[in-house]
Amino acid sequence: MSRRFRRLPLALLPLVLVAALSGCGSDDGSSSDSGSQALDAVSISGDFGSEPTVDWKGKMTADTIENTTITEGDGATVEDGDTVTTNIWIGNGFTQKKAFSTYDAKQPQDLTIDDQKVSPVFVDAIKGATIGSRIAVTAPADKAFGASGNTQLGIGNKDSVLIIIDLMSEPTPPLDAPKGASKPSPAWAPKLVQKDGAVTSLDFSKAPEPDGKLHSAALIQGTGAVVKKGQTITVNYLGQVYGGKKPFDESYSKGDPVSFGIGSGQVIPGWDKTLVGAKIGSRMILAIPPADGYGKAGQPSAGIKGTDTLYFVVDILGAS
Repeated sequence: MSRRFRRLPLALLPLVLVAALSGCGSDDGSSSDSGSQALDAVSISGDFGSEPTVDWKGKMTADTIENTTITEGDGATVEDGDTVTTNIWIGNGFTQKKAFSTYDAKQPQDLTIDDQKVSPVFVDAIKGATIGSRIAVTAPADKAFGASGNTQLGIGNKDSVLIIIDLMSEPTPPLDAPKGASKPSPAWAPKLVQKDGAVTSLDFSKAPEPDGKLHSAALIQGTGAVVKKGQTITVNYLGQVYGGKKPFDESYSKGDPVSFGIGSGQVIPGWDKTLVGAKIGSRMILAIPPADGYGKAGQPSAGIKGTDTLYFVVDILGAS
């Protein structure tokens, strides 16, 4: 989803993680399940699937990348090209402080095991492991994240890093399109303009003026699971202000759906309030007043005034 729909500062969390994962780390000198000596500097406790407790005994020194399986799962083996849902904890071995955790935002991350998309330090740790495993990675920052370290995480290139990865599950592949029974369009909704099955714009010629209330309805009632607060959902969407002649943003023409956390403040309130509780496979139509959108300030970069009501069509294709 376009960053203009995200709210700060929580909006930065996925961007920080992506920046960390897209570093140019190297696997030179790495080893696997070797019983890392660097781990002698910490004590790691806590149950798989919950945020680990890390007690530092002193500064961590790491000369190479080392992977250690703390808990071995009994699920499927992760192979090249697989996508796996993970929780990730990152600590700075020099400052002995947590730098990042997906547990803070209750936002697991789906990673595709492909070193063109994900830093090799993560690929090497995850590939060949089994779902249900907790893996610890110790590494010098320059080998984990590249020559500059990772300034967004507060990790210098001379620091050491501790990365703890919980392999949660293999996510269900998202749908290609909405799936379910068609429902009548509500009286407040504009008409959808479509081409080759994709929504291209909204037609307000017969739609009543906004009433200042938040509205949502399913145009296609999905048959999948209910979307829950804190999940990551995958959607196609289009947004247009009331009376607008064209969308201010959309994903249909870009070829790939987008994923983001829902119910956790990462998107405008109107999305959090209406998409939690909807079913996977649904096509939702939303009318969002300024109070549940961008407020009185609007979003000038998108051409949205503080008085504009936003209308969205959202295809919910998956959730993890």
